[in-house]
Amino acid sequence: MTKRLLTAAIGVPFAILIIYLGSLSPHIISAATDIISVMAVFEVLSAAKYTRYRSITVLSLLFSALLPLFFCYDDLRPFAIPVSFMFLVMIFGATLMRHKEIKFEELGFIAFISICIPFAISTLAFFYFQWPEHAIFLVVYTLVSAWVADGGAYFIGTAFGKHKLCPEISPKKTWEGFFGGLITTVIAAVLLGFGYELLDNLLTNEQHFTVNISLLVIVAVVSTFLGLMGDLIASLLKRQCGVKDFGEIFPGHGGIMDRFDSVMLVAPFIYLMFKMFFPITMIV
Repeated sequence: MTKRLLTAAIGVPFAILIIYLGSLSPHIISAATDIISVMAVFEVLSAAKYTRYRSITVLSLLFSALLPLFFCYDDLRPFAIPVSFMFLVMIFGATLMRHKEIKFEELGFIAFISICIPFAISTLAFFYFQWPEHAIFLVVYTLVSAWVADGGAYFIGTAFGKHKLCPEISPKKTWEGFFGGLITTVIAAVLLGFGYELLDNLLTNEQHFTVNISLLVIVAVVSTFLGLMGDLIASLLKRQCGVKDFGEIFPGHGGIMDRFDSVMLVAPFIYLMFKMFFPITMIV
């Protein structure tokens, strides 16, 4: 517990700094999500013991580094398909050269991880390119929707949890913890919405917009379910790989993937919701 709290005390201000710097230059948040994506892919490949295929690992990490850039920058987007094709050709070639060692299902897993993780995490950078004036709020709301649910479930589940949620995959998760995380996430969504309005009014001395609290709450509820799903998928993968955590970069929390597993489905979902029902209604 002490390690978790100490890591959070250091990590949260650092994350806030990166989010703020991203508002000054979207290239900063793009670079940050790029680094996180590569590290997460490497952690998963290491847990699955696929890094023994060095040539394919190098190709996977290079592709994972390039993919978020194609999504974020319009000038690079035309290169997405050619580079993806080259990636597939090269890993297929490496597989043929080492066909006695590499199984096809391993190759499919590597390709899947190399695409899905960077796509999901780089969604956080999309906000800065799509809605730069509200990007800080949107990214904070996204991370809070994932992490507050996780933290609330952990503390409430530890204190009051009795009914197991999914004992075969994650024995410590309970229904009490899940509903505790759901309630804390909804409360956080409401506070963020009102807080964002209040902060803008204080800074500008006039009301520029109102936040659609109802939609934020609905999105927060669905995000809680998706965050749990991402967490359970990561737990299942760790169980099948025979590891406790994906890494040790965050003492008490694990690795990059351990911290971002609940973000994997939440971030793309929230981006789509904001894209379709942009919940900030401009007044002026």
